Amino acid sequence: MNKFTLSATNFVYNFTFYNQEFENILKEIIACYYCIVSENKKLPSNNENTIRDIILKDYLKNRTFKEAHFPLDKYLFDKEISEDEGRVDIRIMNIKPFTDDYTYYIIECKRLNNENTIGETGLNAKYIYEGIARFTSNKYSMYKNTAGMIGFVVEKMDIRKNISNIRTLLKQNFNDINTEQNLKYKKIASGFDYSYFSKHKINGVSKIIYHLMFDFSDNITHENLL
Repeated sequence: MNKFTLSATNFVYNFTFYNQEFENILKEIIACYYCIVSENKKLPSNNENTIRDIILKDYLKNRTFKEAHFPLDKYLFDKEISEDEGRVDIRIMNIKPFTDDYTYYIIECKRLNNENTIGETGLNAKYIYEGIARFTSNKYSMYKNTAGMIGFVVEKMDIRKNISNIRTLLKQNFNDINTEQNLKYKKIASGFDYSYFSKHKINGVSKIIYHLMFDFSDNITHENLL
């Protein structure tokens, strides 16, 4: 009995530890967001890859920024890394200490706007079927049962209302995603109100996806980029 109790306790500790590790990374990615907003850095509205590249180049791959925002200097941040069935937006690999090439977190990035917010062809639906569903269908791996998504908000909107719209879509149109916990607020960084998590049953295992909503509506240049 004592042995079983010890084992169960260790399992809970490990699961909590790795989520906290990821949350610590996300907290400093939120710091990237605050820098972009405060610096009034201009971003192209119709190219989520370019927005992601700016976050990577100017912050997550910038040595000075990483050293000032522990624990980012412990990790390697890459883009467009191939998985078995697709290419992930951001790979986060622990290099201090390095373990192996297959131990990394994934973040998927998607734009969000006000068009067709509860329809199956809007960007909210795309956030689900080209984002959340890529994890729940095992198209993308989930290191330690954890992954992340960032919503790039490119138009003025009520973000909380839009989260409600995403919840509605998940509940009504995407039952195959096996959502155990619909998007729920989760405090990650002090003063940041738009961090959430959802929980999904994948092959009998509960896994967590964190969601950050970055309001870039004042930074968008409205260039017609593809």
